[in-house]
Amino acid sequence: MKILITTDWYKSAVNGVVTSVKNLEKGLTALGHDVRILTLSESIRSYQEGNSFYVGSIRAEKIYPSARIRVPVHSRSVARMIKDIISWKPDIIHSQCEFSTFSLARRVSAITGAPIVHTYHTIYEDYTHYFSPSVKLGRNAVKLFTRYIARNTSAMIAPTQKVKSILLRYGCYRDINVVPTGLDLDRIVSNKDRETLMTLKSGLGIPEGNKVLAYMGRLAEEKNLDEIIGYLGRLRPENTTFLIVGDGPYRGNIENKIRECGIEDITIMTGMVSPDSIRDYYALADIFTSASQSETQGLTYVEAMANGLPLLCREDNCLKDVLIEGITGYSYTSFEKYASRLYSLLSSDNSLMGKNAAELVRERFSLESFARSAEAVYEKVLTREFENKVV
Repeated sequence: MKILITTDWYKSAVNGVVTSVKNLEKGLTALGHDVRILTLSESIRSYQEGNSFYVGSIRAEKIYPSARIRVPVHSRSVARMIKDIISWKPDIIHSQCEFSTFSLARRVSAITGAPIVHTYHTIYEDYTHYFSPSVKLGRNAVKLFTRYIARNTSAMIAPTQKVKSILLRYGCYRDINVVPTGLDLDRIVSNKDRETLMTLKSGLGIPEGNKVLAYMGRLAEEKNLDEIIGYLGRLRPENTTFLIVGDGPYRGNIENKIRECGIEDITIMTGMVSPDSIRDYYALADIFTSASQSETQGLTYVEAMANGLPLLCREDNCLKDVLIEGITGYSYTSFEKYASRLYSLLSSDNSLMGKNAAELVRERFSLESFARSAEAVYEKVLTREFENKVV
């Protein structure tokens, strides 16, 4: 099968969309499919590199941090690139983003007849503070825009039941399939020995014998990290280090909150680390924590579990069947619950819980399972399209 994946984000960025695209590409290729990527370049220059087509783009950070928008499609280099893709004749187009490359997906689809399957990665109603002065107006705009995307696809993929429920609430009645993103466990699970991890821990300034409560991810307002910082300021757990791995537009606010709550002495911020080394930070931690309710799937949660970490996360529908109470971690809905769960984890041997978490990830989030689930959606869409043409 010839599969064109379109995405505004690709190799240079670090986020859930990029992880999903790279893992899907690898999984589908392993199944024998011919996969090509149409994405945005990090400059105005358009070019092809292997099976990836990069469309020139310009910065659009007023819309969203690190965002880019493509140059006009009538640009000579872009037009030639689109012509080459059309000549290749994809069987199916799998779009991953709703903006610049979605319009290109529609253009290729209109000419080749290849149906579009779209994965809805982002709950935009939680991001209205980036583009709208009014939450209500922003959410109405998101609803209308999402319906537009749905109308122009043959099927949609939701990473979790939570996202499917949101799409249905918006009035998107396209064929919606729940397909969790798979992980490349060989790249996500640390292979460092204990001595090397202890050296890393010492280098970060984590006192010997301290347990490590870790957050990994973007530092953005919607991640709600302020809540955990506030809780830790009230609790000040002994022999515990709060490790924050990541960077983002909200970093200054986070640093101010840490000072305000008086936990500078127990908090370490690493900033951005390379994708290849993030697994080692998971491995030196003891507990993964997050207060975000803006996740579609929460890949950092799954990555943490793959490395044997129990979860301590704010209750959210994206964690259904992933965070199993007392088995793979704990959820909370209040300060009191957070406090009791944290003290329980800090005072216990969590090796069994960590083992349960790692086993669950291996069973449910393999690359092969991810690719085969996506493949099944493609085949269903192509069969339906064929039957409709015959009729």
